[in-house]
Amino acid sequence: MAVNVRLSENLVNLAKQHAQIQHRSVPKQIEYWSKIGRIAEENPDLPFAMIRDILIADQEAVVGEYEFS
Repeated sequence: MAVNVRLSENLVNLAKQHAQIQHRSVPKQIEYWSKIGRIAEENPDLPFAMIRDILIADQEAVVGEYEFS
């Protein structure tokens, strides 16, 4: 479900810059930042690099030998 929200022009411009680098749309970049922020708040002991690595690993395709039923 899509919802319209007001965001600062500065945030949108930053998201555009990072979105281009990361090959994401602006909304997906903001969703990504939001997800990282939520995970960081729920797990204050995890460093950013670990959170990023977990998110990357979560998106990787499952290799047959590690597939669980």
